[in-house]
Amino acid sequence: MKIGGRSRTLSPDADLVRSLAQLLAETGLSEIEYAVGDRRIRVVRNGAAPAQKPGEGFAAPVLGASLTVETSDEPTMPDFSRHPGAVTSPMVGTAYLAPSPGASPFVRIGDAVSAGQPLLIIEAMKVMNEIRAPRPGCVRRVLVADGAPVEYGAPLMVIE
Repeated sequence: MKIGGRSRTLSPDADLVRSLAQLLAETGLSEIEYAVGDRRIRVVRNGAAPAQKPGEGFAAPVLGASLTVETSDEPTMPDFSRHPGAVTSPMVGTAYLAPSPGASPFVRIGDAVSAGQPLLIIEAMKVMNEIRAPRPGCVRRVLVADGAPVEYGAPLMVIE
């Protein structure tokens, strides 16, 4: 199993996985996810299941369909891409939270920022691009790690 780019071995509850797979077969769903606390199990059918009409009872499992089971004990991060205070990446590159290695970060959670104040740097094609605060406010969340790759439109920070 692969979690966040690294392999981890988890021993999911076999009875739970069987129950989820049976529920997929019964309902005709293509995937189902079950979470308790910060542990998550996702079962995905890798074949097409016939649509079940209401009142038909239980659908038989699709022959030749395989199941994929993903588990994670890492908490899922809420989606901040539509948050009104989200500062998003204007480009693809590598995010740096400080002006140089070993230096203090531009901002920390809880810092008050003014419009135009530097928040972080995104390196793209060997060019360092300062990302500035679009409005005044308080830094509520930092959503990227120092040195992490970012994509266009990815939320970087939340300023409220």
